[in-house]
Amino acid sequence: MKMTKVVKPHEVQRDWILIDAEGQTFGRILTQTATYLRGKHKPSFTPNVDCGDYVVIINAEKAKFTGNKLNDKEYFTYSGYFGSTKSKKLGDMLENHTEKLFKLAARGMLPKTNLGKAMLKKLKVYAGSEHPHTAQFNKGSN
Repeated sequence: MKMTKVVKPHEVQRDWILIDAEGQTFGRILTQTATYLRGKHKPSFTPNVDCGDYVVIINAEKAKFTGNKLNDKEYFTYSGYFGSTKSKKLGDMLENHTEKLFKLAARGMLPKTNLGKAMLKKLKVYAGSEHPHTAQFNKGSN
């Protein structure tokens, strides 16, 4: 009888994945990103272990949005005090806080536990094409 192999946290092999968001749809980029962050693309996926990879998204400001979402969709913040609810339109967040927009959307696709918080820390988002992680991508090409 064949037994299922359960991966332990110290046995996980992490890779660095680069995603170029230029011309791609926002939601499709994030579903792919959430899959990589959780590690569901690996045959050794274990739900209770953070076995995902590091994900770097570049050109985040050039992502496409379908429909009229740039004008209609709003993100709300609430500090806990009465009357402190504030809203920002998606278009404004894309211009001013691109990295925060991608992290908010990715957070909604990950587990709402401490494991999900650890997975989200492996997401790096940059509005332009420059990023400081080039050493991680070039280490295999010697």
